[in-house]
Amino acid sequence: MKGLDALNAHYLAMPPVAAMQVRAVFHGDDVLGLTAPLAANVNDKGCAFGGSMAGIMTLAGWGLLTLKLEAEALPAEVYVADSHVRYLKPLYGDLDAQARFEPGVDWAAFMRSLRERGRARAGILATLHDPEGVVVAELSGRFAALRPV
Repeated sequence: MKGLDALNAHYLAMPPVAAMQVRAVFHGDDVLGLTAPLAANVNDKGCAFGGSMAGIMTLAGWGLLTLKLEAEALPAEVYVADSHVRYLKPLYGDLDAQARFEPGVDWAAFMRSLRERGRARAGILATLHDPEGVVVAELSGRFAALRPV
């Protein structure tokens, strides 16, 4: 995988994600931004479906760690180990998510663990914003990287 174009191709290769029309739109300074149209993720109340909200934030965390590992040129598979989602208010616009590493993530220790033990975990925080930039949902998760055997 090489950058946002490859990440977007990877997302499109997963049928549920393709149906959500998720697209990576920016990456830098240890942050990844994704977007998806409300029309593809709407519920019976006319706002964003909760599963889509959780999904795009999970995908943002997964993508952030995947791109960070790509930059290290260390092959690994990334998985979500666990997560907790808080829905703060309904979203009546497109889904715009951002993921960042939790404060205090020790990247050097993460990489040392991955190299020596073949696995490592990092905490990632993702948020979903309404069109005015107000946070409408938050995801706190641990994402695992496993080196191929």
